[in-house]
Amino acid sequence: MTATNGDPHGSSYGALTADDVARIRMDFPVLDQLINGKPLVYLDNAATTQKPRPVIDAISNYYLHNNANVHRGVHTLSQRATDDYEVGREAIRRFINAPDSSEIIYVRGTTEGLNLVASSYGRKFFKAGDEVIITGMEHHSNIVPWQILGKEIGIRLRVIPFTDQGELLMDEYESMLNERTRLVSVVHQSNALGTINPVSSIVEMAHARGIPVMIDAAQSIPHMPVDVQAMGADFLTFSGHKMYGPTGIGVLWGRADLLNEMPPYQSGGEMIRSVTYEETIYNVIPHKFEAGTPDIAGAIGLGAAVEYLEAIGMDRIAAYEQALMRYGAERLAEIEGVRLIGTAENRGGVLSFYMESAHAHDIGTILDAEGIAVRTGHHCAQPVMARYEIPATVRASLSFYNTTEEIDALIKGIDRVIEVFG
Repeated sequence: MTATNGDPHGSSYGALTADDVARIRMDFPVLDQLINGKPLVYLDNAATTQKPRPVIDAISNYYLHNNANVHRGVHTLSQRATDDYEVGREAIRRFINAPDSSEIIYVRGTTEGLNLVASSYGRKFFKAGDEVIITGMEHHSNIVPWQILGKEIGIRLRVIPFTDQGELLMDEYESMLNERTRLVSVVHQSNALGTINPVSSIVEMAHARGIPVMIDAAQSIPHMPVDVQAMGADFLTFSGHKMYGPTGIGVLWGRADLLNEMPPYQSGGEMIRSVTYEETIYNVIPHKFEAGTPDIAGAIGLGAAVEYLEAIGMDRIAAYEQALMRYGAERLAEIEGVRLIGTAENRGGVLSFYMESAHAHDIGTILDAEGIAVRTGHHCAQPVMARYEIPATVRASLSFYNTTEEIDALIKGIDRVIEVFG
């Protein structure tokens, strides 16, 4: 579905049709292959998504025709590279409805975005006894940085519990907010459960007490509209490779007033305005947080990925993937011995399940023999596994290029697991 003028896929109205999905799949060459003699069924999109031709072409075009460093050269190649690099930044600003492109900080991914805020904002504004609130369904990337900060300066990490279905206990969250709370940092959509958390309500409760909120949008941004102004967030971070862009590139968005008060996360070239042996004057945002030569090709590829998603329409993507997730959940619920982990009413395209009869890794191996790619393990969310008293799950995670026929193939693969393990 390479977007062209007049292409109906450019509309944001109505769910995707089977014909739409068939055309979209043609843009993903990796999907057209056999694995162990079977057609590839790629259901590991929460780990990383495949890349469409426009993204691959944008990266190739940079290296073939415009390879040069950005912001530092007056020659033509440097000017072209800089233009494309900044066009990508503006595309991202538009995609998340940020007020200004200077608030878009290129990072390596969600993990670095979270670490940047913990290191820069946290070290400047937190002191011993202060508290950071997270949820009980966080990825390790939104746990470990705060623990490190806790050991360094003595902050306390508090955790919002959730129900067996995977829904936050909002009353308990509200009771945690107090005069010691300095930041709320929560996941928008759980990578292990699929739960879509009520971030607008979370933000509203925190802001009523003057507390800023950071959102981990790694799992939500490729699957639904994300509007930082409507959400009311103060920081938001996500990874390019989970939204059909390249690896090694991501974004931290933050309110300009907060970013301007934060010290640099790294130092070196680009993040300076002037340097003497006596003093360094830092550059303005976003450059203050982009030390050294950036991932230029990655930023250009991420910009192309954003334009690709916009051409399809995030509302259409969300509607289609919701229908696909509900279909998959219904099929899995029909299988005796399969236990769905994460059944919140409001959840995204993650089908995480557990079988007493077989370890998740064995299930994944059998599914791979059938050409089906899923993720097995704790999904960098070990506290979630502990909450359910299980070692691991099998996670099938969906994209708009997946189909009901691929869900059916997954079900047949699980039937094969039952044949082997009983």
